[in-house]
Amino acid sequence: MTKRHVIKIPKNVSIYYCDSKHIIIFSNSFAQKILRLKTRLIIKKKEGIIKITRAPFFEISNNNKKKLKALQGTQASLLKQMLSDISLLFCKKLDLIGVGFRVSTLKVLNLNLLHFKLGYSHSIYFKVPKNLRTFCLKTNKLFILGYSYLFVTQIAALIRSYKVPEPYKGKGILHTTEKITLKEGKKV
Repeated sequence: MTKRHVIKIPKNVSIYYCDSKHIIIFSNSFAQKILRLKTRLIIKKKEGIIKITRAPFFEISNNNKKKLKALQGTQASLLKQMLSDISLLFCKKLDLIGVGFRVSTLKVLNLNLLHFKLGYSHSIYFKVPKNLRTFCLKTNKLFILGYSYLFVTQIAALIRSYKVPEPYKGKGILHTTEKITLKEGKKV
């Protein structure tokens, strides 16, 4: 058994595993995640460790052994991702670069909306999902917070697609860590 198939569990996360249906549930004080597995697990609760092992079959061909080994690695990575989703808070920071580019938060009835002014002739409104939090410190900086890394990055990419940075002036919506190399304009 390799170390990548051994997963340590934080103390604030509890685990429930149904051996007959191969379902594992991670729960925390604020969230719960469910995953249906294709391999059998061995759980050592006293040490706070999950070990992933292949289901014991009596006669396994070499082709099936390779498939089960690949499945074992996939299940380990999915479990690690679920543990990070349930125990960590993820944040993406977007910068609006350009003259007159602004973002603000609105609350209409029960909806949280983002109001963008991106140099178009119209304003853009974005409905923020319930499991995400957004806030603006300045009119050109947007923070997106959530417990799912995949969901936070997808929403950040969707917002970025409203005004992708152009290569000549660098105007648009950028991630803070992103750097754009500007192209040279026409020479006369």
